[in-house]
Amino acid sequence: MRRAHLVSEIAIATVGTLRFARPAENNEKKGMGSEMTTETKIDTGTDELLCVIRDRVAVITLNRPEARNSLSDRLTPALRTMIKTCGENPDVGVLLITGAGTAFCSGGDVKGMGAHRDKKKLEMSYDEKVADLQERQRLLTGALISLRMPSIAALPGPAAGAGLAIAMACDIRIAAQSAFVSTGYLRVALSGDYGIAWLLTRLVGTSRARELMFTAERVDAARCETIGLVNRVVPDDKLQAEAFALAKSLAEGPTLALRYMKDNLDEALLFDFATARDHEAERLVRLTTTADHKEAVQAFIDKRKAVFRGT
Repeated sequence: MRRAHLVSEIAIATVGTLRFARPAENNEKKGMGSEMTTETKIDTGTDELLCVIRDRVAVITLNRPEARNSLSDRLTPALRTMIKTCGENPDVGVLLITGAGTAFCSGGDVKGMGAHRDKKKLEMSYDEKVADLQERQRLLTGALISLRMPSIAALPGPAAGAGLAIAMACDIRIAAQSAFVSTGYLRVALSGDYGIAWLLTRLVGTSRARELMFTAERVDAARCETIGLVNRVVPDDKLQAEAFALAKSLAEGPTLALRYMKDNLDEALLFDFATARDHEAERLVRLTTTADHKEAVQAFIDKRKAVFRGT
């Protein structure tokens, strides 16, 4: 009984403050004020996508600011690869996706649509085109949804069309005050892809999702926060720092517990209460045997910061 009460006390004592630490890593270290940070640059194969791992956070930056970071035949495959690579990297605890310049991602490159598409795609049959798009979707927003680590989208500016779908496929969205979103598909006479209808409905409800899809209206950051499309809005000049601070605090947390939390939350949308509740019980009991749980309890008793190792 004492152990159960202690777990409850820990939960109450840490609400609103994440107090985690990680063991030091052997990567290159750089000074940032009074703190030290580790950083590893990842070769994405293209300048249109940047990736760096810092303090167990993989920061992926869409880097086509001149085109509002619209998706391209170089950027998009690299993004798929980085999501998979970072998701499988034991040195990564959180994925943070953002955009260079003043945009997150404006979606597909409209200039490359229709008759302007690549010749190979124009020659594909209907079934081939469907299969191709389904596979590309599975490896992008599908892969983001399937990640078993927390993911954050930091929106410095507009997120539209598939760009909005990418942001919504992340667990948490933080927007700059000047950011806005639009479903956008109506304006190019298309119905939507990358799971946007599914994602939008689950975030804002079916009535509002229909309104946003049918009108393609521009929704500013303040309204996005009000309707639950983004989690928080911050001043433009503080976006990257605040998004990274949140990502870093989560990356320092207990990896297995965060993974099981995602499993529980995902199942809340799929199963009835009794089934979801029973699965929660199984996962919690499993976690009571982990080194991280033992460390959290001991750190609480010692009144010190817990150092988690993901075991």
